[in-house]
Amino acid sequence: MNRTLYFGEGLFETIRWRGEGEKVRLHYERLSRSAEELHLPYPSYEEFLGYIRTATGGRKDVYVKFLLLPKGSERYQDLPDDYEVRVVVKDLPPAPGRVKLTLSPYRRHSLNPLHRHKTTSFLFNVLVKREAMKRGYWDAIVLNERGEITECSASNLLLLKGDRLLTPVRESGLLWGTTLELLSRGFAIEEERLTLGDLAEARAIFVINSLIGVVPVMEVYGLRKGTDEELLKAMNEFVESC
Repeated sequence: MNRTLYFGEGLFETIRWRGEGEKVRLHYERLSRSAEELHLPYPSYEEFLGYIRTATGGRKDVYVKFLLLPKGSERYQDLPDDYEVRVVVKDLPPAPGRVKLTLSPYRRHSLNPLHRHKTTSFLFNVLVKREAMKRGYWDAIVLNERGEITECSASNLLLLKGDRLLTPVRESGLLWGTTLELLSRGFAIEEERLTLGDLAEARAIFVINSLIGVVPVMEVYGLRKGTDEELLKAMNEFVESC
């Protein structure tokens, strides 16, 4: 039985596929860590690459969604004993130039364990994105129960305050992205508990994920923001080089 269909139990990774490399390995490492923690069977790294190579058929620089779909008992409390894989391949969507963000009316709880994993239980994120777009924004920033900043519906946040690059601390309740992980290896990024006051004080804000790279925010809940073109270029060049 497909437990993803019945219970929303499953994992996925969204990848800008250019062939095997450090970024792809980071996606697999996150998938496998989550599978271990959630007690889901999963493929080896070579099997993971094999599924993607077969699905892409030699195409490069394409959008790949790798879905790990557990199978097993119809009783929700039982552990799955098998899995199937689906791989979706399509052209990359165009990356935005500069984006406008609002605040989501929905909040998440920092102790919810699912926020640390890229699960197929994605409806909360869907609602965040839909509500933001309905109001004319690219996406929305989600706060937790203490009013701390977490992330957007499918991207992490970087704030430039003075000369410091800040990102919300993981304990606030968020998914640590693969592009954020890459950037943290090349730039001095500090994790802090961030609030709306930090958004107001930041001289630049960036959204980041594996498909769009690093994109500057031009407006956040009505506040106009500048950017640092030199830093933006350096971060995107670093991500491209990995």
